[in-house]
Amino acid sequence: MALSFLVYLACGAVAGILAGLLGVGGGLIIVPMLAAVFPTQGIQPEYVQQFALGTSLASIVITSISSTRAHNAKGAVHWDIVRNITPGILAGTFLGGILATHLPSLFLKIFFVCFLFLVSAQMLSNYRPPAGREMPGFWGTTGVGGGIGLVSSFVGIGGGSLSVPFMGFCNVEMHHAVGTSAAIGFPIAVAGALGYIIGGWGRPDLPPGAFGFVHVWALVGIAAASFLTAPLGAKLSHSLPTAKLKRGFGVFLAIVALKMLYGILV
Repeated sequence: MALSFLVYLACGAVAGILAGLLGVGGGLIIVPMLAAVFPTQGIQPEYVQQFALGTSLASIVITSISSTRAHNAKGAVHWDIVRNITPGILAGTFLGGILATHLPSLFLKIFFVCFLFLVSAQMLSNYRPPAGREMPGFWGTTGVGGGIGLVSSFVGIGGGSLSVPFMGFCNVEMHHAVGTSAAIGFPIAVAGALGYIIGGWGRPDLPPGAFGFVHVWALVGIAAASFLTAPLGAKLSHSLPTAKLKRGFGVFLAIVALKMLYGILV
């Protein structure tokens, strides 16, 4: 148990830095690490991916608060975008979380691996859609939020891998897109975690410390560490060459995806 808690703390520390530095909620790291640890904690194989996704989303509630405060202090959060995108985010992530709890764990693993490969390719190529338009109005932004929320619930992330490119396409400056993405991560995390809690409530064979499909001890460890490190990541994002860091992270994600794919196939 003690060793597992140290792993949870390490997950949270890395997730917090990534949330502030690159505009991703850390779920891309948290989910595969938890998926590797949870089988040793008595979690049934058919529930492992759901627990990893639900716990990741719940932890991002804390990460997003800490990261948002740091970015907002630098004036990098567009609250008008957050306001317009939140209704769609809440609906898409909550419904996606409920749906995911009824899907086979294998499907969710394959979906996650495919998403990792896509994010890795985007980071390695540094491809950005040409900034050819302004942010859409309320209904357009809300509709995009619904799609971002749905995908985020299936991969346990704060949506930064989707919302940052979207805002960049709409002529939002990169540091501001990262800061705004941190704020958008909060409604994603709340709605998604709630979906996994409700969807997993009352399931048989849940381990001690389970709150639906959220593992409380893992949540505590990840949240405690990420709350402390997210401001550091936000500070570094304004001083480090994030483009180079993203390419390095893209290579790492490709390796993680290949390892998970190997585990699925064998």
